Amino acid sequence: MGQTIQIAINGEARGVPPGATVAALLATLGLDTRKVAVERNAEIVPRSTYASQALSAGDQLEIVHFIGGG
Repeated sequence: MGQTIQIAINGEARGVPPGATVAALLATLGLDTRKVAVERNAEIVPRSTYASQALSAGDQLEIVHFIGGG
């Protein structure tokens, strides 16, 4: 079994592989990067940097889903 680092997503603890990026996490969660906003440690993560933003142990992430309607 591979090692993981611990982060929190919307207040829930979760283990992710070391070096995982925001983009990789969103893919693992099955989320469309165009339909979410991500805050990491109280700072908005620009969508253009999702693939380069490596997660670190102890990171606190908030992920908000955009839902359209009419």
